[in-house]
Amino acid sequence: MIEETAVYLGTSTKPEHLDLKLANRHGLIAGATGTGKTVSLQILAEGFSNHGVPVFCADVKGDLSGLAAAGVSKDFLEKRAEKIGFTDYVYEKFPCVFWDLFGKDGHPIRTTVKEMGPILLSRLLDLNETQEGVLNIAFRLADDENMPVLDMKDLRKLMVHVAERASELTGEYGSVSKSSVGAIQRRLLVLEEQGAENFFGEPALDIRDFMRTTSDGKGIINVLAAETLMRSPRLYATFLLWMLSELFEELPEVGDPQKPKLVFFFDEAHLLFDEAPKALLQKVEQVVRLIRSKGVGVYFVTQNPLDVPDTVSSQLGNRVQHALRAFTPREQRAVKAAAETFRPNPDLDTERVIMELGVGEALVSTLEKKGQPSIVERTLIRPPSSRLGPLTDAERQEIIGESEMGRKYSETIDRESAYEILKKRAKDAEERRADAGGTVGGRRDTEYVRHGEFRVPPANSRRSPRTSSRRTKRRSNRQTASEAFFKSMMRSLGTGMGRLLPTIIKLLLGRR
Repeated sequence: MIEETAVYLGTSTKPEHLDLKLANRHGLIAGATGTGKTVSLQILAEGFSNHGVPVFCADVKGDLSGLAAAGVSKDFLEKRAEKIGFTDYVYEKFPCVFWDLFGKDGHPIRTTVKEMGPILLSRLLDLNETQEGVLNIAFRLADDENMPVLDMKDLRKLMVHVAERASELTGEYGSVSKSSVGAIQRRLLVLEEQGAENFFGEPALDIRDFMRTTSDGKGIINVLAAETLMRSPRLYATFLLWMLSELFEELPEVGDPQKPKLVFFFDEAHLLFDEAPKALLQKVEQVVRLIRSKGVGVYFVTQNPLDVPDTVSSQLGNRVQHALRAFTPREQRAVKAAAETFRPNPDLDTERVIMELGVGEALVSTLEKKGQPSIVERTLIRPPSSRLGPLTDAERQEIIGESEMGRKYSETIDRESAYEILKKRAKDAEERRADAGGTVGGRRDTEYVRHGEFRVPPANSRRSPRTSSRRTKRRSNRQTASEAFFKSMMRSLGTGMGRLLPTIIKLLLGRR
């Protein structure tokens, strides 16, 4: 039943397989709550792992952690395996690494602000053109002055520094308004309140650590704990935006390999697309269109196929459609839309069958060797080999403790970066001012040199020439006691001469 070149999904009128060579053409798993979507995701992850393909999946409900433990014998599982002719069915565990942006239920995932870059960060924060320009200036300033921007405190401190030097930077880099800086700081605060300080920092994740295999050739399944993360949608969007961008930058073009280099599963995909930043939607669309050639497959898991935008849905070649309900007009449209995406089967009324499917049943269509979708078939999905349901906390922590990724990423590194550099600059400037001494009357005492009974600014005083000239003029108008006595005596003599002058004139005239 297990083939070397395909993943076994279940049995319809014949065994249904997903060809590994076409698995990078992406896919969709859809269906109402409780119809078996998580099990379909689980068996696909198991199949890829068995064929040496690494897997990354966001675990929104916690159920996927059971991949790390062998399944427990259950009658209904074994009866289903017998019914579909799954003679190779065994219970087994799969190699898993647990990740968590908050570092609680898995190894922390981090990247640096510098690696995210001003363009992606601007799009994520939904900045306008002016604000994006200011953020670019901030990053350029950090590069020019050798200030690494690694975490949130670096970025906050850098924006304060930019605001303080706004006038200076405007002349050198272009317009920098304090209002734009303030807008950026407010957006960063929203991001930080959702836990961004856990994501930005060092050591930064090497994306290649998602693409490892075990010594016996099994692909490692990377499980992201997303229960808490889903309550921080902006942080989740930040992570996805970074991860997809990293894949584009790091992976070379490989065309259509014999099997994918990596497969992503985005569970509860409606959470990804609902109210997502425009930048994230654009990046997801870009990934779905182009990342196939880098050997990466992307699979969306959602309740309603209408949750996935048409620009994305049209690129999903492999489909597993579980039961849908049609009680509302929107649900009826979803059923019709889902039926129309399949290659028709003359023996099936696809639209009717979607509403009749039982738990564990699905309509399956996968790409065939020429890249065309197969005729849709009503399929009974095979039972999983790993555990149905989550691990216990103790089991999870034991696996985390044994993982080599813990030694690489658990300890945070806080090396000197923009925050420390700017803080040191401010401290050095304060110490230079303090070197001048204390203060007297609100002025630094050492800014003046004793000169008689007056204080005269030293030659290197920072006091303006105008202020100094006024003080010199006031000092030049002051006089000693001797000078005052002499001036008083001269005034008295002048007054006396003024009184005697008429008498002297009369005497001189009388003599004539």
